[in-house]
This record gives sequence, C-alpha cells and structure tokens, in this order.
Amino acid sequence: MLLPQTYGAALALTILTMLSWGSWANTLKLCPGFRFQLFYWDYAIGMAVGALFWGITAGSMGHAGLPFLDDLRQTPIVPMLYAMIGGAIFNVANLLLVAAIDVAGMAVAFPVGIGLALVIGAISNYVIKPVGNPLLLFGGVALVVVAIVLDAAAYKKRESTARSATVRGIVISLACGVLMGCFYPFVAKALNGEPGSQAPGPYAVTMFFTIGLLISTIPANWLLMKKPLDGKEPVAGAEYWKAPVGWHLAGTLGGAIWCTGGVANFLASGTHLVGPAVSYSIGQGATMVSACWGVFVWREFSGAPRVATLLLVLMFLFFLAGLGMIAVAPLH
Repeated sequence: MLLPQTYGAALALTILTMLSWGSWANTLKLCPGFRFQLFYWDYAIGMAVGALFWGITAGSMGHAGLPFLDDLRQTPIVPMLYAMIGGAIFNVANLLLVAAIDVAGMAVAFPVGIGLALVIGAISNYVIKPVGNPLLLFGGVALVVVAIVLDAAAYKKRESTARSATVRGIVISLACGVLMGCFYPFVAKALNGEPGSQAPGPYAVTMFFTIGLLISTIPANWLLMKKPLDGKEPVAGAEYWKAPVGWHLAGTLGGAIWCTGGVANFLASGTHLVGPAVSYSIGQGATMVSACWGVFVWREFSGAPRVATLLLVLMFLFFLAGLGMIAVAPLH
C-alpha cells in the first residue's frame, strides 16, 4: 500500500482532508428540492465506492504493508469492530449536524456542534496517542474554536431574521458535537491494532469504517425519514426513485469526496509523524473551506452588512493562525 514517508507528505494529506470534508456538501446544492434524507442514501453508497476505489488502487500499490485485499483478510476482529463503531458514530453525528443546521441555523449548529467536536476529538485523540507539542496543539485548537464561533456570528449577521436558539436546536447540536468528537478515537484504536498482531492499514480501516456507516444508515436515516427532527413532513421513500439521475450521481460523488478526505486523514493519523490529534484537528479546518465556498462561489454573503464581512475576515485569520500552530506542533 502507499503510505506517507515524510512529515510534509502527512501534512499534505491532512490538508487534502480539510479540502474534501469542507467541499462535499456542495454536491447537495446541485440537487435543489432533494430532501437530505434521500440524498443521504446515495451519499452512503458513494462512501463505499470511494473506500473500494482507494483500496484497490493506492491500497494495493507500493511495498509498504499488505495489499488491500490481504489486509482485509488478516484484520483481527477487535480493530475491525473499532472501525465499524467509529463509522456508525460518525454517521449519526453527520445526520444530526444537518438536522441541527435545519432547526437552529449555522449560528448555533457550528459553534456548539463542530466547536464541541473539535475540543473533544483533540483531547481524546491526544490521550490515545500523544504526538506533538500540547501547548501548540491545544493553543491552535482554541484559535480554531474562536474562528468557528466567528463564522457562526457572520452567518447570524447575514440572516435577515435571526433564528431563535430553541431548546431542540441546542440539544441536537450538543448531541452532534459529542458524537462527532467521539468517533475518531475508535478509528485511532483500529489503526493501532491489537498487541502481538499486525495492525490493519488505513485503507482496510476505511473499508470497515464505511461498512459501519452503511449498516447504521439503514435504521438511522429511515427513522429520520419517518420523524424528521426539523419538524417538516415525513419523507416518502418513493420520492427517491423519482429523482433525476444527476441528483443520484451528485450524492454518490459527495460521499466519494468525503471518503477521499477520510482515507487521507487515516493515512496521516496512522503514521508516527503527525498522529490522530493533529490529523483530526486540521481536518476540522473544513469549516473554513466550507465558508470559502459560501463566500466566493455561492455568494452567500452578497448584500450582507459590513460587520458580517469583518467577522469573516477575522474568522479566516484565526483559522489560519490556529491551523498553523497545529501543523507545527509535531515538530516541537
């Protein structure tokens, strides 16, 4: 399998993660009128397609470790279960994040959900595998949290009618944040393997992670179709088959894009060069990438008040400073 051999290569993979995780949601914008629950079936399929593609290509090349299919066969049951549990937890967190945005808006969902996830994920991953200078790492995490709050404040200023922070919206955001922060330690444990046996490679871990996501999608997404958390009408499954082929392709592409970032992140995390805390934390810079799409491509802030622009500028500065500190943490 192909693995990063230098710190620069591992860092580049975490940046690829940030770009992928911050960009996949654009595919949803290509499907106007397609309820997210229906889009998500294709998204889950795209995750599996992405995991298989990277496994049989990059995961089967090079001379490091076992080829992808051999690695799948030799993976012990415990790391396999860790990866699948991580995929299931991420899946529920991802669904809750979208619901939180629908119910409470980005001004609540981002600082509460993503901010909490970043703090929990950075601390728990560092405890599992303490790589990097903790002052630089957690100082950078603090700056990124501030940037996320500024991003949420900018969206709040953009809204013509501010959405009230309902108890339901806050609870969903908190649940999303806790779960989103808890999925990655299971991935890190899977990558560490079992004592006395060869640890599975990142491509195999990604495959098992995706299997956990696929299995959990069936009950979780079906429940959200019947009982949407945003208070909208239940989603009819028959509508899935009426959607244009292009919408299904967009959903599949969205899942494949996230999976590409996931593979890159697990590759960087599995090395002793970066470690899971740094890899996960830089990956959460996806919020900044998402904001870039919103500002420069989708023109979401066209006509917004000047204070929103100022908040966005500060957001980018705090993000860049925080990510810079996190990036150099393994070097000290």
